Amino acid sequence: MAMQSPFFNKREPDAYNQRPTSPNAAAASGAVTPAAAPTAAAANSAPVKEGESKLTVGPNIKLKGVEITDCDTLVVEGSVEATMDSRVIQISERGSFKGSAEIDIAEIRGEFDGNLTVRQKLVIYSTGKVTGKVRYGKVVIEEGGQLSGEIEFGAPAANTATTTRGTAAAVRPLHTSAG
Repeated sequence: MAMQSPFFNKREPDAYNQRPTSPNAAAASGAVTPAAAPTAAAANSAPVKEGESKLTVGPNIKLKGVEITDCDTLVVEGSVEATMDSRVIQISERGSFKGSAEIDIAEIRGEFDGNLTVRQKLVIYSTGKVTGKVRYGKVVIEEGGQLSGEIEFGAPAANTATTTRGTAAAVRPLHTSAG
């Protein structure tokens, strides 16, 4: 006789009748269900609007050799080796991305290595490290953040771009402490 895991029998009977149709609807109504419970990654990221797609690669997950398409937001908490064209990428402190990405907005707290084109804004936090060929519209580097490789300012379609090779050690920090 097969034993059924006790984990699956722990739900309350009314949970199915009261559950909203989506996690975003649960958040809007203020209801907290196990599926809608906040996580540390969700607390740091902007809410996903209804109809937008979001892919989260969790801690200890390795995603390798893929092309990510039609993804509005990619949250990397594990390791990703891929090619992607998306709207937003968020790499957590322990996350890493290796490959090629064309993004509107990039928020880097972990590591990015490869070709990165950021059409709008690149934010590198104090724990972030970006290496490779990088193009950006705007850049913000928090004190301690690292940017190295072939760096270009300007949108991909712009013909006049300023190129800097090496590290961005001379970049003025975002936050300074008064002593």
